[in-house]
Amino acid sequence: MPEATTIGAVLAAATGRLKQADVAETPRLEAILLLAHASGLTADRIRIAPETTVTPAVAAAFELLVQRRLAHEPVSKIVGFREFWSLTFRTSPDVLDPRPDSETLVAGVLAAIPDRNAALRLVDFGTGSGCLLLSLLHELPNATGLGIDVSPPALKIAQQNADTLGLAGRAAFRLGSWGKGVEERFDILIANPPYIESGVVPQLEPEVADHDPLLALDGGADGLDAYRALVPDLAHLAAKDALIALEVGMGQDVAVSRLLAAAGFGPIAVLPDLGGIGRVVTGRKSVQFS
Repeated sequence: MPEATTIGAVLAAATGRLKQADVAETPRLEAILLLAHASGLTADRIRIAPETTVTPAVAAAFELLVQRRLAHEPVSKIVGFREFWSLTFRTSPDVLDPRPDSETLVAGVLAAIPDRNAALRLVDFGTGSGCLLLSLLHELPNATGLGIDVSPPALKIAQQNADTLGLAGRAAFRLGSWGKGVEERFDILIANPPYIESGVVPQLEPEVADHDPLLALDGGADGLDAYRALVPDLAHLAAKDALIALEVGMGQDVAVSRLLAAAGFGPIAVLPDLGGIGRVVTGRKSVQFS
């Protein structure tokens, strides 16, 4: 660790190392977040007080965190949380990191709801951290939701996030595989299933391949296995006029649109993310399934 005794000095040194190693798109921001975690100070405090002395203990703790980041461990996994939809979500190696692209689904669902005060019933398949379901419940004050996941550790993280966000009274979580064994009908059905082709997973950046759970990444040979398993469940769980919203990978919007259309959903729409990539496929059903 370089001999530095102030916030400004240790930040400059760490930022330079992260930048040189090319592991971070925003090296200074990541250094700030890591120093905040090591010191217990807020990120804002660190930004405005560069002359504050850094104790040897904090400097040592910060150095360990920087080394983990240099080894391609994501900042969110190091500090244990990530921002999504302006909310703070706990994360861990047991759940897929919430990503900005997934906010496309939240925004698309909200835009399709004529009355946000309605008593809607939501379900989130493969809920992971619960970020999609809980973000929607945060915006829909009279809605209730069910999050389903095949991973018990993921469900524990989702429940903790619901507790922290004050949404535990309106969110329930259940162990299960897609819609198997679920009998309720829902007004909004969402999912961000695994959609990476099996052969591509090992080629992903190490922050993803080595630190996100394989169950949340591997979508089979063509990346569409989860959609084929899930869409039939959607058909019998959708209430009248239900909205379906599924996140998809690059180039998968056409295939997933066809799966939904074949199951009787329509009209089908594709919502682009901020990069212009078709990221979310939506559909509705005008009659209730039997």
